Amino acid sequence: MRHDVGIGEMLVCKAPGDTIKTYALGSCVAVMIYDKVSKVAGMIHIALPEAKINADKAAKKPGYFADTGIPVLLQQFAANGGNQRRAQIKLAGGASIMDEKKTFDIGRRNVIAVKRALWKSGLGAIAEDVGGNISRTVALEIDTGKIDLNNAQKTWTI
Repeated sequence: MRHDVGIGEMLVCKAPGDTIKTYALGSCVAVMIYDKVSKVAGMIHIALPEAKINADKAAKKPGYFADTGIPVLLQQFAANGGNQRRAQIKLAGGASIMDEKKTFDIGRRNVIAVKRALWKSGLGAIAEDVGGNISRTVALEIDTGKIDLNNAQKTWTI
């Protein structure tokens, strides 16, 4: 079964044979976490770096922001049997779409905020495909932890 994760949403799953997928990552960042022993996988689709710009939205949908979403994702990961010491974390997205002059630079700011939130928990990414000016779609397989990324230019696995 495929589980789709929308903007500001997150999902942690351990169902054999399932896949978690998110689409059209422009400036948004997908954080994928996987424990290869317990086969627990999670994904969050982050839209903005900091919740302070909209506390009401952060309270209702913490996954919309890096600083509120990452801690909730990690809590759900642990609650489902994932071990943070074994966690493999990968990132995708953070592009500069329709912002060629980098006026807002949301993509880069999102990547920095995600890394900052992970570092606060003593974690870091082991692989990433971020930046540039392309939209990405990512899918995480629960059984293997394999991540398929694709965009208009290529498809690959990390």
